[in-house]
Amino acid sequence: MLTGEQYRLLLEGAWVTVQVSALSILIGTVIALIGGISILARSRLLRTFTRVYVELFRGVAAAILLFWAAFSLPLLLGVTLTVWQAGIIALSINMGAYGTEVVRGAIQSIPPGQTEAAIAVNLTNAQRLRHVIIPQALVTMLPPYGNLSIEVMKASALVSTVGLTDLLRRAQSMRTNRVADSIDIFLATLVMYFVIAQAIRLVVTLLERRYGRGLDIGRMSRLAK
Repeated sequence: MLTGEQYRLLLEGAWVTVQVSALSILIGTVIALIGGISILARSRLLRTFTRVYVELFRGVAAAILLFWAAFSLPLLLGVTLTVWQAGIIALSINMGAYGTEVVRGAIQSIPPGQTEAAIAVNLTNAQRLRHVIIPQALVTMLPPYGNLSIEVMKASALVSTVGLTDLLRRAQSMRTNRVADSIDIFLATLVMYFVIAQAIRLVVTLLERRYGRGLDIGRMSRLAK
């Protein structure tokens, strides 16, 4: 069995995993929203640029993208990146590429009548997106986006390969130093990853209920009229 000190070391690694995952998901979400809107824009140049980005970074393995961000990008830009920064950059770009397609599909699932109604009341493009399209698209977007967020969290284990002391690296270090039995170490590690994944799933479920309830109230109001 693991001692309290050994659990503490694993929890420190788990906290690094949570931070890297949360920041990557947050930044990746911003990229995905911009990409999902851009890929449907009227500008052919903007659509083409976004499509190239999506196809390029969906076609590159996350591990390769991580090594590129950690070792090649600093040389190209002439800057110094920590392994923390490189990990977040790689995971955010990777999530943004996949998330763009999720956002695009959700936006396109909105009935055309919603856009036509928004135009009829003289809403601008930005207002239509903010008040009509995006709130409805969120309900469609959240389930696959929750799965994508969990995949990003699991992919965060790759940062251990470039030297960041996350949960997996802590577990590997403890196994190498034989401070405890490998079964106990990796069983605890498995449980911690599972708990983090369930926390993400819970957040997504709560968001689905919140935005879904808002749409249901809106539909009931329209029916009452």
